[in-house]
Amino acid sequence: MEQLPSEYPKGHKCSQQSSSLKGDGYKELSENTMKGLIQRVQNASVVVDGETVGAIGQGILLLLGVEKEDNEAQADKLLDKVLKYRIFSDDQGKMNLSLTDIGGGLLIVSQFTLVADTRKGLRPGFSGGARPAEGERLYNYFVAQARETHTTVASGRFGADMKVSLLNDGPVTFLL
Repeated sequence: MEQLPSEYPKGHKCSQQSSSLKGDGYKELSENTMKGLIQRVQNASVVVDGETVGAIGQGILLLLGVEKEDNEAQADKLLDKVLKYRIFSDDQGKMNLSLTDIGGGLLIVSQFTLVADTRKGLRPGFSGGARPAEGERLYNYFVAQARETHTTVASGRFGADMKVSLLNDGPVTFLL
C-alpha cells in the first residue's frame, strides 16, 4: 500500500501561510503559468474520429492548458517538473520515483478548460486562455520538447474532439 505524506515538506507552497489569498478567499494555484494536470496511469489512450492517435502503458497522462502569457520557458519548466515529479512507488511503496526513473510513457493531451476561471457564477470563463493559434504553437512546442527529452511520448490532437481513456493508478492526480 502506498503511503501518502502526512504533512507537506517545509517550503512547499501548500505549507506556507495564505498571504496570497485573494479577497474573495480563493488562493491562486499559479500566476500566468502553463497548467498541467497529471494522472498516474496503468494505461491511457486518446481517440480522434474513431482512430487511436496516442496511447501509452504505465506512465503519466498530462492534460495541458495554455494561458495567454505562457511561453517556451514556462513550457520547459513544466516539462522538467512532469518528467521528474516523484509519483511512482519505490520498493517500499513510497512515492519516490519519477516518470524518468521508471521509463514510463507520457501522453500529452491539450485541454483549454484547465485555464478556465471558475471563481464566479455557474459558467466558466476562458478569457485567460491563449488564443487558439498561440495555444497550438506552445502545445506543439511542448510535445516536441518532450519527444527530444523522453523516450516514450504520445499525444492527442490540438483542438480536436478527443475521447480520452485511462486507468488511473491509485488514483494519483496532481495539478502542477
